[in-house]
Amino acid sequence: MTKPLRCLLVDDELPALDELAFLLSGFDDVEIAGTARSAGQALEEIARLRPDVVFQDIQMPGGTGFSVLERAMLMPEAPLFVFATAYDQYAIRAFEDNAVDYLLKPVSMERLAKCLNRLRALTSRAAPQAAPQPDFQSLLRGMGLGPSLTRLSVENGGRVMLLDHGDVVFIRTEERRTLVHTRDGRFPFHGPCTLDRLEQRLEPLSFFRANRAELVNLAQVRDFAPWFNGKYVLTMRDCASTEITVSKGRVRDFRDRLGLD
Repeated sequence: MTKPLRCLLVDDELPALDELAFLLSGFDDVEIAGTARSAGQALEEIARLRPDVVFQDIQMPGGTGFSVLERAMLMPEAPLFVFATAYDQYAIRAFEDNAVDYLLKPVSMERLAKCLNRLRALTSRAAPQAAPQPDFQSLLRGMGLGPSLTRLSVENGGRVMLLDHGDVVFIRTEERRTLVHTRDGRFPFHGPCTLDRLEQRLEPLSFFRANRAELVNLAQVRDFAPWFNGKYVLTMRDCASTEITVSKGRVRDFRDRLGLD
């Protein structure tokens, strides 16, 4: 008989824990070893239960899922990790940090079955080894996110709102905050992501780093003109017709992105 896959479920929201437990109960070779509702409790249960895999959310009291993963990797016989979250912008970081999979809530049975197949393959190996480096783009396409992450989570009136990348005019850092500007408003970015990391994730779409503090959506540029000292000034399509300067060292890249000679 195949050894059951022992799982620890971590989420600070009880309904989310119950839902995932219900889905996993549909697989005969899966055993729920325990649950946790904070980062500290998750680490205690990992050390005590030694599960094969940890299904965990990212945002939780006492730390993030990434901090749990980082500390658990120092333990003997560290488990495999799967993130189960409502936020898509952390997917690449999760895989970079050696997570096995990344499930977007609400999780479907079909998607969970694919994840469990991957986990079974990894845990059935005779000698423990790190999960193979994934093909990011294939994984993201399998998650229904296209060639890159297409939504950004922002804070709006105490709630988290998901913006389609096409609705973003530009992104700017101000006083250590990252603000996402749309045509008629601006919103603090939800999460620890830096402008450098956002640039990396959004560049395959239509975004361009105009200067150290601003990332613009090229599809939202109304017009542009040469400025002094070899710089360009862009006029954006927001209600304020915001002007953004392309630094001299980035002008050539800007012209290349637009296909200009």
